[in-house]
Order: sequence, then C-alpha cells, then structure tokens
Amino acid sequence: MKKLLLGTAFLFAFGAAQAADIVDTAKSAGSFDTLVKAVEAAGLTETLKGPGPFTVFAPSDAAFAKVPKAKLDALLKDKAALAKVLTYHVVPGKVMAADVKPGEVKTVEGGMLKIKTNGGKVMVDGAQVVKTDVAADNGVIHVIDKVMMPK
Repeated sequence: MKKLLLGTAFLFAFGAAQAADIVDTAKSAGSFDTLVKAVEAAGLTETLKGPGPFTVFAPSDAAFAKVPKAKLDALLKDKAALAKVLTYHVVPGKVMAADVKPGEVKTVEGGMLKIKTNGGKVMVDGAQVVKTDVAADNGVIHVIDKVMMPK
C-alpha cells in the first residue's frame, strides 16, 4: 500500500509541476474569467494553446468590469470584433518585463501598441501593467488594468 501511495504522490507532484499554456494559466489564476470567456467566444482558444510564444497583455476581470455592460455584451456577440480586440492584446514572442522598452510594438491584430514607462510604471496604450511575468509554457502574461481597443 505504501508503494502505491508514494507512486500516486510522485505522479501528482510531477503533474502539478508542469507548466500550462496561456489559456490554462489564465483559467487557474482566477482573475481572468471574463478574458477566458471572451477568448472562447472569439474562437481563439486553440490559437492561444498553440506553440507561440505569445506575450499577452491580459485585462483582469476588474478591467473588463470598467467596460460598459451593453458594450461588453455586444462585443461578446460579435466574434470578428471580439477577435480583433483580443488579438490587439497579444504580441508575438515572449517578452519578459525586464526586456520591455518604451516605444511601439506590433500586435497579432496588426496594430501598434505604445509602451511608455514613467516612475517605474509601465503603460501600454493607456493601460497600466499591474503584474508582470506570469509564466506559461507558450509565453507570458502581463496583467493590465484596462481593456485596450484597437484604433
């Protein structure tokens, strides 16, 4: 019986230590329920589970709560518009906080994000980065306090 318990404990520990993709990392964080729902509604789940790497400037649930309910509901029903907004939050490659520099960076959507630093704060198109370097096996998530809209 001891061998079985030790074997089970080893498998559980090994499985728990494995990194997760961007989507699973967001799900397990517990503060991206709206983002995950939007990714699923836009049909982007498989893409963000793909090999990447991706850098995602991820709006928290609190950031989505700042979007007027009628606007958010309409966006969630418009798959093309939703995909455009979500891919505007994604940059190809894995960019850790230490590597972020002021300037512009091209998004997966095709637009340009303006990145500024001021007094130790990093701003991305007017959204403040509130948490950095949430690692996933296919990229990294940086948490932002606002939903950014493509121009």
